[in-house]
Amino acid sequence: MTVRFAAVLAMGLVVATSGCGGAKDTAATAQAPSGTVAVSIKSANGTHAFAVELAKTAEEQERGLMFRTDIPENGGMLFAPYPPEGGPPRAANFWMKNTPSPLDILFIRADGTIARIAENTVPQSETLIPSGEPVSAVLELRGGRVLDLGISEGDRVTWSGGPR
Repeated sequence: MTVRFAAVLAMGLVVATSGCGGAKDTAATAQAPSGTVAVSIKSANGTHAFAVELAKTAEEQERGLMFRTDIPENGGMLFAPYPPEGGPPRAANFWMKNTPSPLDILFIRADGTIARIAENTVPQSETLIPSGEPVSAVLELRGGRVLDLGISEGDRVTWSGGPR
């Protein structure tokens, strides 16, 4: 799965790419495999653990997971910090250009709560998917996982080096 996103910044347009996979509904105590970061989402029905790739630089966020179809079920991509150059949270817009599978895109506030979820985004679409407010991170998961796991806006997302 892949996704390409466009991040609208105050002074211009930055185009980047990313992708994701889903996760199992498990306790967030699992350790992430090498090369990934452990992410947990605490929802009304439990804590869900993910092992996702981290895109922290502008180059990594531009490349993301574009054209990849090998995303593990409990994988994905976390864009943190967002924006990559640091500073205060900013509004974000993602798109699905060059992305063959639907994704769930979670826009995360500085306090770690989910501001907005775009579920089952349309593959290959160039329509912008807005965060709706300034965010400090974005998490992409396999399309349908949010519904499967009962993840909602307002749920809390944590990861090493992220909000606690």
